[in-house]
Amino acid sequence: MTFTVVRPVFPGLSVGTSKASLRFLQASASPRCINISRPITSRIPSGPRRLYSTSTVRTAKFFGSAVAVAVIAGGASLFFTLARSRDAGPPNPTREGAVDVAPTTQTGSEPIPNFAKALEDLQAEFPEPSIVSTDPNELYAYAQSAYSQFVGSPHTIVVHVRSTEDVVKVVKISNRYLVPIVPYSGGTSLEGSLSAPASGSICVDLSALDKIIEIHESDADVVCQAGVTWNHLNETLKEKGIPLFFPLDPGRDATIGGMMSTGCSGTNAVKYGTARGEWILNATVVLPSGEVIKTRQRARKSSAGFDLTKLFIGAEGTLGIITEATLRLAPVLPSTVAVAQFPDIRHATNAVCDILNHGAALQCVEVLDELTIKAINQFGTSAKKLPEKVTLFFKFQGSDDAIRETSRYVESAIAKHGATDYQLASNEQESEDIWQNRRNALFASLAYRPGCKGWTTDVCVPVSRLPDLISAAKKDFEELGLVAPIVGHVGDGNFHALVLYADNAELALVREAVSRINHKAIELEGTCTGEHGVGTGKRNYLLTELGEGTVALMRTIKQTIDPHNLFNPGKLYPDVSPPSDTNPLREGRAISNSKPARSKY
Repeated sequence: MTFTVVRPVFPGLSVGTSKASLRFLQASASPRCINISRPITSRIPSGPRRLYSTSTVRTAKFFGSAVAVAVIAGGASLFFTLARSRDAGPPNPTREGAVDVAPTTQTGSEPIPNFAKALEDLQAEFPEPSIVSTDPNELYAYAQSAYSQFVGSPHTIVVHVRSTEDVVKVVKISNRYLVPIVPYSGGTSLEGSLSAPASGSICVDLSALDKIIEIHESDADVVCQAGVTWNHLNETLKEKGIPLFFPLDPGRDATIGGMMSTGCSGTNAVKYGTARGEWILNATVVLPSGEVIKTRQRARKSSAGFDLTKLFIGAEGTLGIITEATLRLAPVLPSTVAVAQFPDIRHATNAVCDILNHGAALQCVEVLDELTIKAINQFGTSAKKLPEKVTLFFKFQGSDDAIRETSRYVESAIAKHGATDYQLASNEQESEDIWQNRRNALFASLAYRPGCKGWTTDVCVPVSRLPDLISAAKKDFEELGLVAPIVGHVGDGNFHALVLYADNAELALVREAVSRINHKAIELEGTCTGEHGVGTGKRNYLLTELGEGTVALMRTIKQTIDPHNLFNPGKLYPDVSPPSDTNPLREGRAISNSKPARSKY
């Protein structure tokens, strides 16, 4: 995840700009551009769509001035993509704070797509001018994420679909002309999942599929479209007086389709689990063939064959496009928070293991290292200064009596592990003030080194191994001279280091540190990605983490369902092998340095 504290950039529009692109021109700052001149005293609201500069650099080798005029006039973005094979490279839109280009590869075995014919058919199928877009601003913007460290390659066409039937129409045209498809819904993914492949692509924008279709309060479930955000869903339930909520809570404004596709979780995972649990009862999915399936009925449990719902959870749009889902809901219970300090990460983690193994009713338990607490104190939004020590933030849930009982047990248990300054919130406002420090950790960490950007890690290990992993990461940061505040979902062994850097020289060190951390997590029987997904950023770690047999089976499933490799190609499935003469786990070498294998996935 890369963040830059800058001013927003407003794109210039071509004459042919569609209505849909106007949302990129709202006056407030982009979510990527975080203004730290004012203290943040409440949860950060959703920002408008990303704002990008889209000046395009081309070589004179193929294009003359006439093409440049055509680009300014609009409608030439398709011509750009069709001419790529005869030019020095793809279009090169620029953006402030750009860090890295999402790598997409082709092996030469893929069929050649016919974008000109696909565009003709799409415009005939969707004659409204706002549905099918070749505006350069949209082609670039819909390949980006608000939080990704990768800069995506622009698409060839963007289609703003409004229904499952619209998705089917686009997929059938994709099949007809062998044109790749990349789904988009909330634009908050972190690992380069939205980038176009080198051949170009149709981006299917699902953000207008934002309807809550049915709420079944008695059954504690809801049917909604893929573009609904989890926070909007929960706000709607609250407004309607329905005492239920959807407990998965990744980044604000993440959509249900994207949450399923990346196998997300969040701070509530210690109690409620992740998207791979039983919170998604079924999904409506458009397959690469254009067929629409519903994975199962609405019953809470079923033994009817394979659990196909889970096949699409974590598949990142490579097997099908999710358009609707039925979600389980949980009862809203009273909650409050507490905080305590510890000598170090190991003592804090051992305390959490002790608490969880004795069945304490925790909704959340988060760890912030001493550097993060220092950054929060300097940020100036905290109701009071916190001791600059490793700190655990607890969230208890239940009746008043249950919360008091849990708090007494936790206070007693953590004292055995060196905890000090235990504080239980005495009222709702104090609870909000304490938890606000956890919410502000990211923004405070970014502000700790003004002018810097940050790269977020996402490793996860068995909880008891978390101190070993964090200790190794801190040692690497110190050795490489990097500043990296750490925040962790300690209850499930997942932590994020926000590694700060000011220039390309430091960025090279960051990449080395991230590679070491990813490999160390795998060595400790963990994963390189706890909740952010694979995309392009993590796929080359999968052979080491999962093994050749498992990855081969993943490829077999992909090839069976999507034989032309049209759905989100270049993502998730690794196309490289670990070096045979070295041990990347010992040496901390990125697998991406190894020789590519001949694979279309």
